[in-house]
Amino acid sequence: MYTITKYSFDQAKKIGVTIKPSTLKNKKIDIFKNDKKIASVGGVKKDGSYYKDFPTYVKTEGKEKADKRRRLYKIRHEKNRKKVGTNSYYADQILW
Repeated sequence: MYTITKYSFDQAKKIGVTIKPSTLKNKKIDIFKNDKKIASVGGVKKDGSYYKDFPTYVKTEGKEKADKRRRLYKIRHEKNRKKVGTNSYYADQILW
């Protein structure tokens, strides 16, 4: 099971949502607003391992590598990550 980091909890609080471990086997976290589930984000690989996110990169590979991966993530998802309310928006705001 994916362990949600303090970073992600703090980021969620900044945008007015709460997060919990996902009930879906292919997602990391579920996002709630006013106790209503509004999204599930964070990828899980077929083998059950998780795709890395910003706090995971910081922890495992250091801040410099995490910053590089964050920049590349934001470039790759530029088209959708700014649309408020989308899964892409929440992934960007909370995991990256």
